[in-house]
Amino acid sequence: MTVTVAEEVGVGHRGGYYEQAGALRDMVQNHLMQLLCLVAMEPMVSFNADEIRNKKVDVLHAVRPMPREAVQACAVRGQYGPGELDGKHIPGYRQEVGVSPESRVETYAAMKLFVDNWRWQGVPFYLRTGKRLPRQLSEVVIQFRPVPHQSFPPESGLDWYPSRLILSIQPEEGIVLGFQAKYPGPKMQLRPVEMRFNYRDSFSVPSPDAYETLLWDVMNDDPTLFMRADQVEAAWQVLMPVLEAWAESSPEDFPNYSAGSWGPKAADELLAHQGHAWRPVP
Repeated sequence: MTVTVAEEVGVGHRGGYYEQAGALRDMVQNHLMQLLCLVAMEPMVSFNADEIRNKKVDVLHAVRPMPREAVQACAVRGQYGPGELDGKHIPGYRQEVGVSPESRVETYAAMKLFVDNWRWQGVPFYLRTGKRLPRQLSEVVIQFRPVPHQSFPPESGLDWYPSRLILSIQPEEGIVLGFQAKYPGPKMQLRPVEMRFNYRDSFSVPSPDAYETLLWDVMNDDPTLFMRADQVEAAWQVLMPVLEAWAESSPEDFPNYSAGSWGPKAADELLAHQGHAWRPVP
């Protein structure tokens, strides 16, 4: 399973803040961990706010602790350098306003986590976020396990890939189910296809902006989407070994990805070790 929150923008005029935060604190601790909890939580018995938040906290308590010595194998950091985005030259992070010319702050972070409970035992959760990536994108991709026996002949599926359920959050809300279908004709040939549901096309009504939803919830005294204190603490407990390990060793390869790319190569290798890959984004 992969969770991606990609941003086209850089730090803008927030360089001073970002120098004290970085991608892990700014995005992973809150946004990506929230998405992890929403996907991995057990079914709730009601839509009561505390019931839902209890289920989220259960997920964080089940996340496998990451020993300090395992951080290098389970977490990747990056910082963007100069590059091209939408045909325009983009300066590197170190050239942004308010940023040190020798900054060691990460603008990209990727992690591999495991949720040690009955449902998700052994399933890797890959999280990534970064600035100055090719496009704005927030999505969750659930990849189904391959069947133990492939009944189709080997030559029937040259482009074979496992079935995937894609939950698209931004820029357009929707759900995509990817699977294999037989190509019309007498031969047994399989091709990857997709079934798509798009909120905008189906309902012809614009979805509210994220902050609109949160402000409306505040006015209605609905805390469902807000992190509770124990959830915040549990999320920090998951990330603290990474923060401490990164603080002890300065990266020697920054900047290690160009603006307009999908991040450092080490983030791809994080998945490749187990035969996985980030979903190709069109």
